[in-house]
Amino acid sequence: MERFAGVRRRTKPEVLAPAGSLDTLKTAVDFGADAVYFGGQAFGMRTAPKNFTLDQIEEAKTYAHARGARVFVTCNILPSSADVPSMNEYMAQLGDIGVDALIVSDIGVLMAAREVAPSTEIHISTQAGVTNYQAANALAQLGASRIVLARELSLADIRELRANIPADLEIEAFVHGSMCMAFSGRCLISQHTVGRDANKGDCSQPCRYKYHVVEQRRPNEFIPVEITDEGTFLFNSNDMNTIEHVDEILDAGVTSLKIEGRAKSAYYVAAMANAYKTAVNEYMVQRGFEDEHGGNLRPFHDQVHIPDDEPRPATSVQFSPWLAHEPNKVTHRTYSTGFYYPETPASEEIKVGGYINEWLLVGIVDDYDVDAKRLYLHAKNKITPGSEIEFLFPGEPPVAYVVPSGGILDDAGDQVSEINHPARQFSIPCPRAIPAGAMIRARNPRHRG
Repeated sequence: MERFAGVRRRTKPEVLAPAGSLDTLKTAVDFGADAVYFGGQAFGMRTAPKNFTLDQIEEAKTYAHARGARVFVTCNILPSSADVPSMNEYMAQLGDIGVDALIVSDIGVLMAAREVAPSTEIHISTQAGVTNYQAANALAQLGASRIVLARELSLADIRELRANIPADLEIEAFVHGSMCMAFSGRCLISQHTVGRDANKGDCSQPCRYKYHVVEQRRPNEFIPVEITDEGTFLFNSNDMNTIEHVDEILDAGVTSLKIEGRAKSAYYVAAMANAYKTAVNEYMVQRGFEDEHGGNLRPFHDQVHIPDDEPRPATSVQFSPWLAHEPNKVTHRTYSTGFYYPETPASEEIKVGGYINEWLLVGIVDDYDVDAKRLYLHAKNKITPGSEIEFLFPGEPPVAYVVPSGGILDDAGDQVSEINHPARQFSIPCPRAIPAGAMIRARNPRHRG
C-alpha cells in the first residue's frame, strides 16, 4: 500500500526538497515535496552525501513521477577543462534517463546541456550568482527555464527582477537551511586550508571552526576577537528560516521555494517539506488561487507580475501556529531570515559552532492494527513510558501522544519496560490510527535550552 496516498502536487508555487540518498528522496516525495533535487556521483556541489548512481537516478525518477513529483540533478561544479568530456557524457545519460532538469552554473555546461540533453530543462544554480534581471534574461535567451537566485537578494530586489523578465522564466530561491559565509557559496577557504575544493563539492566547512587572531610580531599570543578568551566562530553564518514569511516571498514573484540540506537526514527533509508545503497550501487558499479543497480559482502566475510601484497585498497570510515551531524541531544553527529583509540581514553565530538539537527522531511507524488499536514502530532512539512523543505525517499538524505506562511489546510479542533497542520493531497501545511512514519524535533529554 502506498504511504500517504493523495498528496497533492503542483508546478507553481513549488516546494523543492533536497535528497542525499534514495531513501531520503522517497521520504521527501512522501511528505509532499513537489520536486526533489540531488546529485549524482560526480559534478555536483555535495560530495559528502552518498549521492546517486545512474541506476538510483532512474529509480528516483520512476518513484517521483509515479507520484506526481519531479526530479532535478545537480551538475553545478565549476568544471576544469579536464572535466568537460566526462561531464557532457554524464548529462547526456541523465537526459536519456528522463530527469526533469539539470542544475548548472557554468555557461559552457549550459550550452553543452542544450545539445546533449535537449529535452531536459536547464536551471541556473545559485552558484552562478544571478543578482539582476539583465543576467537572468541573458541566461533565458541561452536556454535556461529557471534561475536559482543568489541568496543575497532582498525581497525588493526580487520584485524588480521578476517585473523585468519573461513570464515563463521561473524564479527559485532558498528559503530554509544552512547558508555560506561566501557570496552564493563561492568560497576558497576550504581549498586553502585543507586542499578540499568547495567549488567542486568538497567543502570541509572551515567557516564553522573556532578562530583566534594572531598578531604578526607576537606569534604565540592568541588575541580574542570578542571580549571573551574562548575564541570566536568568526565566519559561522546563521541558518535561514522563512516559514513565517512564505507569503511575502511568493508575493515577490518566487515560483519555487528551495530547502537546503542534501547532507541532512530524512527526518529533517520530511519535517521541512511538510511545513513549507502546508504553508504554501494555506497561502494559495488565502490569496484566492485555490479553494479549500485545492480546486483552482485563478492561475498563480497572475500574482508574480505586480510592478514594484503597485501596492503589495494588504493583509498577511495567517499561517497555522504550529508551523512556526517546526523549524525548531529539526537540527539547526541559530536562525535568521537570510537577506530578504535589509533591516535584519543574516549574520554569524560567534559563540556557538555546533548544532541545536531540541528534538530527536525516535522511531518510524511501520503499521497500525485497527482492531487491537496497537501501533508498530521501527525504533531509532529510546522511548520511555510517560514521555510525550509526536507523530509527524503530511498535511497535518503533529499529533502529540503520551507513551502509556504499560503494554509496550518487543518484536517477539514480549512485554518490555521501555523501547531501548534502535533498529528493532516494537509496538505500543495507541487509540488513534497513525499511517505507516509517519515520523515519531521526542524532546532531546540532552538539550540544554
